[in-house]
Amino acid sequence: MLRLTTFVSALALSTAAMAEDIKVGVSPGEHAEIMEEVAKVAEPMGLNIDVIEFSDYVVPNQALADGDLEANSFQHRPYLENQMKDRGFALVEVGTTITTPMGIYSDQLTSVDDLEDGAQVAIPNDPTNGGRALLLLQDLGVITLAEGTGLVPSPLDIQDNPKNLNFLELDAAQLPRALADADIAIINTNYALASGLSPRNDSIAMEKADSPYVNIIVVQEGRQDEPWVETLVEAYQSDEIKTFIDDKYEGAVLTSW
Repeated sequence: MLRLTTFVSALALSTAAMAEDIKVGVSPGEHAEIMEEVAKVAEPMGLNIDVIEFSDYVVPNQALADGDLEANSFQHRPYLENQMKDRGFALVEVGTTITTPMGIYSDQLTSVDDLEDGAQVAIPNDPTNGGRALLLLQDLGVITLAEGTGLVPSPLDIQDNPKNLNFLELDAAQLPRALADADIAIINTNYALASGLSPRNDSIAMEKADSPYVNIIVVQEGRQDEPWVETLVEAYQSDEIKTFIDDKYEGAVLTSW
């Protein structure tokens, strides 16, 4: 009996020793909530995930590049590409996660058609999400952008602005608060959800589902073939996580797999 107990204890210690501990950076809202569920799925697979929340979009990539994180899960491809270009980060995508359609919100209006001349429009102040907001307005026929601006236009690229809209470029996390002053605010889903807004019920317009802004899991270049990376992606893209997302967000967050 003693010998069996010793064997079981040794096996438990061996299993614990084999477990991998990683830190994954996320932004508040659905990215954090989903990764907490991923951690539960990953634990029996031998991967212990410490979920670290960041309040902005800049720090998680810097923390990953500095080696303070093993991975992050908060951004879409255009944002990563822009960050790598501007800051020289050596990072790489290892898996897709979710798409969170950007929405237009207002405390005053029920349609973008109701925007008056000189209305105040709050958009994110980072190039990719700000550009994303402008592209949404173009898709809705509110403005026209100059050709060739790609996925990162700025207000300077607006070619036709028939309602003379004024654009307020704010930190993405502050946009829900801007609803008190702006006629409309164009808000990323994670910050909308974190502020109590319902993309389905409160938005007056949303991006189409076939948006190019799929979100991704990112690691340092050179680490993408480490065994824990495959486990992390497998846990994220599991049936358990898909069910969690579909049930919790009811279409406001879409899975990519």
